[in-house]
Amino acid sequence: MDRRSFIAAAGTAAVPLAGCLEATLSDGDYDIGMSSNAFVPERYEVSVGDTVVWGNNGSRGHTVTAYESALPEGAAFFASGGFESTDAARTAWESDGSGNIQPGDTFEHTFQVAGEHGYFCIPHERKGMVGVIVVSE
Repeated sequence: MDRRSFIAAAGTAAVPLAGCLEATLSDGDYDIGMSSNAFVPERYEVSVGDTVVWGNNGSRGHTVTAYESALPEGAAFFASGGFESTDAARTAWESDGSGNIQPGDTFEHTFQVAGEHGYFCIPHERKGMVGVIVVSE
């Protein structure tokens, strides 16, 4: 194969891969974005029965993990990775990175109980990556 044929073949092979390497979401794909150290917006208001979608539009992994102590009475715990408690989510993250939402991925939860639902990102909590979903009747 001559040089021009090789370059032409390599160039066409690389085009389909280019989209696979870039993880992007558009604003319509999620309600709450995840940047380097913040949920955007930090406070989000919905009605009972609404589903909230978080989208990782940043360049590194994040989690969405409820603070059990910051959930209204009777509210379901929520966490990326499907854990049943804050402690279980923290332990799994520290053990093997479970619950990680990769760049370009989403996580969603449907809120059935009114009140304020506090949550955070495990690896970026110390940098202030926390948020609250305000659910009204």
